[in-house]
Amino acid sequence: MADIKKDILLRVYFVYALIFLFAMAIMGRVFQLQYVEGDYWKQRSDSLTLAYKTIEPSRGNIFSADGSLLATSVPLYDLRMDMKAESITDKIFNAGIDSLALNLAALFQDKTKDQYKRMLREGRRDGERYLLIKRNVSYAELKKVKTFPIFNKGRYKGGLIVEQKNMRQKPFKELASRTIGFKIGNVQPVGLEGAFDHSLRGESGKRLMQKISGNIWKPLNAEDEVEAKDGCDIYTSIDLNIQDVAQQSLYNQLVKNDADAGCAILMEVATGEIKAIVNLKRADSGYYREDYNYAIGYASEPGSTFKLVSMMAGIEDGYIDLEDTVDATNGRTSYAPGLIMRDSHEGLNKITAKHAFEESSNVGVSKLIQKYYRKNQQAFIDRVHKMHFGDKLNIQIAGEATPFIKSTTSKEWSKISLPYMSIGYETMVTPLHTLTFYNAVANNGTMVKPLFVKEIRYRGHTVKEYKPQVVADSICSKSTIAKARELLEGVVQNGTGCKLKDCVYAVAGKTGTAQMANNKGGYKGSKIRYQASFCGYFPADKPAYSCIVVVYNPSTAGYYGGEVALPVFKDIADKVYATNLDMHKGLDVQMAALPKIKTGLTKATIAACSNVGVDVKTVGTASKWSSVDKRESVAALKPVSLKDNTVPNVEGMGLRDAIYMLETNGLQVKVVGRGAVVKQSLQAGTRIYKGQVITIELS
Repeated sequence: MADIKKDILLRVYFVYALIFLFAMAIMGRVFQLQYVEGDYWKQRSDSLTLAYKTIEPSRGNIFSADGSLLATSVPLYDLRMDMKAESITDKIFNAGIDSLALNLAALFQDKTKDQYKRMLREGRRDGERYLLIKRNVSYAELKKVKTFPIFNKGRYKGGLIVEQKNMRQKPFKELASRTIGFKIGNVQPVGLEGAFDHSLRGESGKRLMQKISGNIWKPLNAEDEVEAKDGCDIYTSIDLNIQDVAQQSLYNQLVKNDADAGCAILMEVATGEIKAIVNLKRADSGYYREDYNYAIGYASEPGSTFKLVSMMAGIEDGYIDLEDTVDATNGRTSYAPGLIMRDSHEGLNKITAKHAFEESSNVGVSKLIQKYYRKNQQAFIDRVHKMHFGDKLNIQIAGEATPFIKSTTSKEWSKISLPYMSIGYETMVTPLHTLTFYNAVANNGTMVKPLFVKEIRYRGHTVKEYKPQVVADSICSKSTIAKARELLEGVVQNGTGCKLKDCVYAVAGKTGTAQMANNKGGYKGSKIRYQASFCGYFPADKPAYSCIVVVYNPSTAGYYGGEVALPVFKDIADKVYATNLDMHKGLDVQMAALPKIKTGLTKATIAACSNVGVDVKTVGTASKWSSVDKRESVAALKPVSLKDNTVPNVEGMGLRDAIYMLETNGLQVKVVGRGAVVKQSLQAGTRIYKGQVITIELS
C-alpha cells in the first residue's frame, strides 16, 4: 500500500514539474517577443494594419460654349465618428451629446433625437472607431455638421471622419447626353467623357489608412499625405439654346412619324464648330432617349443627299452643265433585267440637269452619270475621293464610323453599281460626313474638321486651345462650287425643298429619301423601311451655319425628306436666325412704312418707337394711355380718356394692356383668340357693375 502511495506522489510531482517547465517556457517566449523581438513584431503588425490608399481626384467639368454646365462631379460625403478619440473625454461627450443628437435629427430628419442619442451612446460604449453617422451628405450639410457640438472642436479633436466621393451629373439631363458621354467604373467610356478622360480625371493622391475591425479602413493624419490633383475642365462648342430647340423639334417629329430614331447636327460654316447635336432612339418604354450616337457612329446609305456629290463630280470633270438636258423617261428606267429605277413621282421627261437635281430625279441624275462615266467608272469613284467626300475625319470623339465608298475593284461591284451609287446607294457614310461635305460647299470649297471642344482649362487658366482645322483647302474648283450652290438654292426655290422658300432668310439644301436595307432580306420584305433627310445651309447668300437632319424609318405621316426632316431643319434655322442679329438685314426706317403700333401705355409706346427709330409727336394733353395716329414718318400720340365706372375702349390694344386697363376698372376679362383686340362685348362708355364680365376677341 505504501509503495502505491509513493508511486502516485512521484507521478504528481512529475506532472507539476512538467507544468512548471512549460509555464517557464511560455514566460520566456513572452519575454523574448516583448523585449527582444518587440520592435520587429510591432513593425510587422503595422505593415498589416497600415497602408497607403489612393485618393481619387475630383473629375473636371464639361461646359457649353456660354459656360453652362453640361456635366459635373457633385461631391457627396460619408460622415463617421471615432468614438475613442483621445480628446473626447467623458465630460465633453456627456455635455455635448444632447445638443449633437438634436442637431443631427433636425438636419437629416431620418432619426429622432433619442434615436441619434442612443446610437452615439452605444457607439461610445462599444468603443467604435468608425461609427457611421450619415451617408451621401451634401457640402452644405457638411458645413453645418462641422458647427455641431463635439464636431466643432476640429478635424481630429472632434472625432469627425469625412470621406468624400463624387457623383457625375448632367444638369440638363438628356441635352446632348450621348455626345457628352459617360464614364462608369470599368465600362468603356464614350463621348467627350471618354475622349478627354485623361484631362478630366486629374491625378490621384495617397493617404495613410489603418485597418480596423470589420475589415474597414480608417484614414490617419499623416505628414506625407499626397493631395489629389483635380481634373481639368473642357469647354465645348455646344450652344444650349439651339441644342434645346433641336432636341425638342426632333423629338416631336419622331413622335409624329412613329420613327425608330433620328439625329440632327448644326455646324458653324467657317470654323466647323458643332453648335448642336441630337441623337434620339426609341426605347422599350416608347420614349425617345439619347442612347446611341447616330450622327457620328452610324453609317448608312445617304440617299438623295449624295446626288450633290454626283453632280459636282460631273461638273468638275467637264461633263455636265446645269442647262444640259436629259430624258427622265416619265420617271422610270432600268439598268438590269427585272430591276426598275423609279422617281418619287412620274411626269418628268426631257428636263435640264438642274431641274433633275431640283426634283431629285433618280432617273435623270443616274442617266447623266451613266452616260459620261460608263466607260471609265473608276474615274467617278476617283473624283468622289478627290473631293474628300467620305474621308475619315478623325474627330475629337471616339466612335466615328468608317465611311465606305465602293470601288470598281470590289467583288460586289456590278453593272448597276454606278447608276445606283450616283443616287446614294452602295455607299455608307455617317450624317456628320455628309454635313462636312455640304459645309465645304457653303465655305467656298474649304473643308474644315468638325470641332466639338474648344478649350481645356485648369482652374480657369487655358491649358490647351483647339483651333479650326482645315481638312482640304479646296474640294474642287470655284466654278464648280458656284454651280453646286446654284443647284442647292434651286432645290428650295423650285424643287423638293420648297417649304423653305418663304423663309425670311435664304436657304440652300437638298432633301434625301433612301430605302433602308433589311438585315436579312436586303430591300425586299413585307415592310419597306425608309430614311428621310435634309442637309443644307443658311443664309444661302452668306452662309453662316450648315445643318443636317436624318430620321430613320418613319412609319406614319410620310417618309420623304421634305416632309419629315425638313421641318426640324427649319425649326433649328429659325432659332439661330432669331437669336443672331448679325444675320438680320438692317431696316431702312425712312423708306419703309411705319410699323403697326397698338394703343397702350404712353411711356411704353414712346420707348418702343424709339427702339425702332420712329419719331414720336404728342398731340393734345399728355395722358397715361395713348393711341397712335400715323402721319408719314411720325407717330402722333393721342391721349386716351378714361372715365370712372365706365367701360374703356380697348379695341386695337395688345392683350396685356387691354387686360390691365379692364381689370383696373373692376371688370372680369374673358379672352378669345390671339393677337390684338378687334371686338369687345361691352360697349365703350357704358356703366360698369361690380363683378361684370367682358369678353374681348383678338385677331
